[in-house]
Amino acid sequence: MAKYLLLKHYRGAPAPVNDVPMDQWTPDEISAHMQFMADFADKLEKNGEFVDGQALAPEGTFVRYDGEGRPPVTDGPFAETKDLIAGWYIIDVDSYERAVELAGELSAAPGKDGKPLHEWLEVRPFLSVPSNTAE
Repeated sequence: MAKYLLLKHYRGAPAPVNDVPMDQWTPDEISAHMQFMADFADKLEKNGEFVDGQALAPEGTFVRYDGEGRPPVTDGPFAETKDLIAGWYIIDVDSYERAVELAGELSAAPGKDGKPLHEWLEVRPFLSVPSNTAE
């Protein structure tokens, strides 16, 4: 089995078909969306394909080392992940094709007016270290 990241973006991906920001959804629309996400995770768990899934809060800060004895530097002149990444699922599936199939299903999460978002999701394999086949 191979692990893949299904990455949900706020921005940075092509716009979804139902492109209405969540802050313009009704509480019922938000609840329906969140229930879809929970049901999706439950399905993955029952299939043995779920590893992890998280939604991210909008807060966040870039941090980097700035030299011995100096405090870390925060933020910078670039887009931050808090502006780009909404959340993710980590799945463990038999094939890339299955990862794409699940991403397509997740793309149908309901949005404004209960219509599917048709959002773009990024499917990225985890980097694997080749096993040592020498004996």
